[in-house]
Amino acid sequence: MRRVAFAMITVLLCASLGVVLGACQMRDPYVAAPATATSGNWKIERQVDRVTGVPVPSATNIINNASNTFAERPSLASLQLTCFDGNPLVRFAFAFKVGTDTNSILGYRFDEKPGHDNVAARFLQEYRTVVIEDRAAIITFVNELATSNTLVVRLRSLNAGRTIADFKLEGAPAAIEAAFAGCPLTPPPQSEKKKRGAKA
Repeated sequence: MRRVAFAMITVLLCASLGVVLGACQMRDPYVAAPATATSGNWKIERQVDRVTGVPVPSATNIINNASNTFAERPSLASLQLTCFDGNPLVRFAFAFKVGTDTNSILGYRFDEKPGHDNVAARFLQEYRTVVIEDRAAIITFVNELATSNTLVVRLRSLNAGRTIADFKLEGAPAAIEAAFAGCPLTPPPQSEKKKRGAKA
């Protein structure tokens, strides 16, 4: 019995020591808690890449009212503006699955402006993140974002139900300027436009 008790105490002490030591180790700010500035409903990050030394600007708008058919209660979601590999990117992330490329549709509407349905977007592998990568689609999105107060995002999916998220957009112009400082929003080259026209 004494041996068993001693073994249990030893295990508990080792586990406690591991927790204490783990708490003392800080994650690098590049992945954990980069410095941010606030612009209305946005958090603007001006992180510097430790490999290239180049700033990696980003602006994020986080809400807690995203709803899904299969989720019992509203949850967190985020809208992120950033540059990735030299290109602009709009990213929506959710706390639940929202769909896949093969059977899901993204739509959005700013204020009372005409809505945009079946927007060119890609659903990432974990099915909780959706990105708009097409430059023309991003320019359309950002132009309306700059002059709007609210955004409603809607996703329809055959396997993940319906998702809705409402964002308040105060401070968007500063967020746009900061997020796309490294990848200006210029129209796509004429050759890309012709390719898309030919496919259509």
